[in-house]
Amino acid sequence: MQMSAITISRQLGSLGDEVAQAVAERLNYQVVSRELINEAAIRCGAPEMALALIDDLGLLSIHPSARARRAFLETIDKVVKELAEEGRVVIVGRAGQMILRGQPDVLHAKVIAPSAVRVERIASQLGIPLDAARAQITASDKSRRYYLKRYYHARWDDPELYDLIVNTSRLLPEKAADIICKTFAQCLPELDLDDSLEQ
Repeated sequence: MQMSAITISRQLGSLGDEVAQAVAERLNYQVVSRELINEAAIRCGAPEMALALIDDLGLLSIHPSARARRAFLETIDKVVKELAEEGRVVIVGRAGQMILRGQPDVLHAKVIAPSAVRVERIASQLGIPLDAARAQITASDKSRRYYLKRYYHARWDDPELYDLIVNTSRLLPEKAADIICKTFAQCLPELDLDDSLEQ
């Protein structure tokens, strides 16, 4: 089976998870996010890594050993590559844009939105004050930036890591998904994607 995958990096409050789900539904692809973390943690025998990495805000204060981190990174690398080899998958987060960098049949997208928009969305979604939402976004951005810098020596906000960056400040997830799917179809014309992408 020919490799075909989309990696989606996203900011907290950018609607990136909703966009990824809409992309997967549009293409009839599998979407993988937290499942990827758990699979890798189970394989390498370091379940604490799943908790530590899901905890973007650092609320649990979990600090896995260096050995557990190395084992996890090696395993997640294998899992991501296996998923891409199987094809028809949307991989959310976990540095998919780095692990699959340079693969010709993979599109790397990032979903962003202005900080003020993200703060309002998180405050509304969680029913919390704007200051609390702003603190969550700041902590999440810091965690994601640190992850890519520490383990892949890359800048999370480097536009060259992505084929496409979509700003959802004025777009519904479905419209953002349309842009990603159409770009995917144009970049990989040999793939037999849904005819609806041409509409």
